[in-house]
Amino acid sequence: MSTTNTAAEETEERTVRPFAAFLQEQSGGQLHDELSTRFQELIEAVRETGKAGSISLKIDIKPIAGTDGRTLTVTDAVATKVPKTERPKSIFFVTDDANLSRTDPRQPVITGLREVEPTPAPTQLRSAK
Repeated sequence: MSTTNTAAEETEERTVRPFAAFLQEQSGGQLHDELSTRFQELIEAVRETGKAGSISLKIDIKPIAGTDGRTLTVTDAVATKVPKTERPKSIFFVTDDANLSRTDPRQPVITGLREVEPTPAPTQLRSAK
């Protein structure tokens, strides 16, 4: 009777640990917290701007030198591309002495204008037959 397992038997017995469990333990739980916060911020920015964004997680795994390869260091990096809202634009005109002005210096000034009071809206509505 052989005590050696075949590759197929080992695969059937192997359990895969959930990736979410790793995320909660990496860096003492800081990775999971950071991803959760940045994910929420990204969703909010996409909703506000109507533009696309992304979040990326990079995980580097390296064996520790001088060990049997079963001891590893795991480092992580989180990068987000958050869409930005457009800043308001203003219109200015350039004067002859190279300054900015909110009014067009080439536009003639019209004098003698006055503001007219609005006429009140009718208070009684009539129906047409």
